[in-house]
Amino acid sequence: MSGQSFWKAGQPLLLASGSATRRQMLEAAGIPLEVVRAPVDEGAIAAALLETRKTPAEIAIALAHAKAEAAARRHPGELLLAADQTLDHQGRLLMKPADRPHARAQLMSLRGTEHLLHSAAVLRRGDAVLWAGIASASLRMRNFSEVFLDAYLERMGAVVTTTVGGYQLEALGIHLFDAIEGDHSTILGLPLIPVLHALRDLDCLAV
Repeated sequence: MSGQSFWKAGQPLLLASGSATRRQMLEAAGIPLEVVRAPVDEGAIAAALLETRKTPAEIAIALAHAKAEAAARRHPGELLLAADQTLDHQGRLLMKPADRPHARAQLMSLRGTEHLLHSAAVLRRGDAVLWAGIASASLRMRNFSEVFLDAYLERMGAVVTTTVGGYQLEALGIHLFDAIEGDHSTILGLPLIPVLHALRDLDCLAV
């Protein structure tokens, strides 16, 4: 099978996400992409949902739907994928830290405990939601020292504000953990295998 025969949809898949990691995962799977903007206020949406007692997992899928809807308004009729991820610490939602002190406080609260990462995705064309799904992974942080934490934050710099929890598992963040259970792509922010199944069901990928 040639590499070109994997993708059957003709036009590239629109990715409504600014995540370089999500883009790299999809491109590595042979899916042609175009990245598009999905202008939504994630913080405001999450805050409103928390007031109605929605869980972190429910908020992840709601944010993915919001991004998909926003992108679809700009690109009606085109197949697009939106995704989002939330961190669930014993039922408490953690968002991307605002700054380094916030990242430090989040990591101190996660130290020595388990948390969940919920990665949600939505496939949409225009007004039609074609598929939506979510997958979760469980991670346990080790009881690292504050000296280690400060050295980690110094090495990571501003990057710690770009990801939920203030870590990148694919980089130095791996040093924070004792144990990890779950699919690697889910941990990185996209339930890739379910997305690929959905694209096959939509006849966009070779079976």
